[in-house]
Amino acid sequence: VDPSKDSGSPRRRTASQQGLPLHPPWRRGLPDNNRNLHRAHEACYDFTIATIFIFHGVGGSPEENWFPWLAAELRSRGHRVIVPAFPHADHPDLSQWLEHFKQYRSDVDSETIFVGHSLGGAFALRFLERMDTVIHAAFLVASVWGVMDKTFDPLMTTFTRSPYDWDRIRQHCGQFSVIHADNDPYIRLDLARDLAAHLGSTVTLVTGGGHLNAAAGYREFPLLLKEIEALL
Repeated sequence: VDPSKDSGSPRRRTASQQGLPLHPPWRRGLPDNNRNLHRAHEACYDFTIATIFIFHGVGGSPEENWFPWLAAELRSRGHRVIVPAFPHADHPDLSQWLEHFKQYRSDVDSETIFVGHSLGGAFALRFLERMDTVIHAAFLVASVWGVMDKTFDPLMTTFTRSPYDWDRIRQHCGQFSVIHADNDPYIRLDLARDLAAHLGSTVTLVTGGGHLNAAAGYREFPLLLKEIEALL
């Protein structure tokens, strides 16, 4: 039986299982005859490889906020990071975003992690409704999901007007994390708490973080990186 195709809980492959190099640069200086030291370093370096998607929101792009920083940090640790540039971001349409994402469908598997910011969180939820693969985890940051009673609600209707199938969403993701600030100017904290309750999760609260975007000073996001690393 091939353990990578186990039909039970998702199994995660390490670097060696995927045929990737195990030896970091600092290993090259070790004496060839010091086998125990080699083995110790190799064991520490045999990390899990993940494919991580970062989804932007309304009017967004892969180059904004903390996305480039997070992508660079994760890639430096050996992970694969994909940040789609969704079409017509100023006037988003769910069907168009889903169509655009089809090119990445083969990259979504049991080792995948979704990171969605703002409307990108709602996209992650809608995609989880439609997929038949169980991904490893989803991080929803300052996430849109329902009606927010704001002037820009009409922009979100294709993502938010239909009820969510929470059972299917939970079935297709191993773990959820909801990250929200106590002073988000667009999405009330009670909405984040409701979202977390639907997902069987809790809110990681950021004090004074606003919408957790560049306008609030978030060009880097160490807290999010730490939470992702804890699952890898």
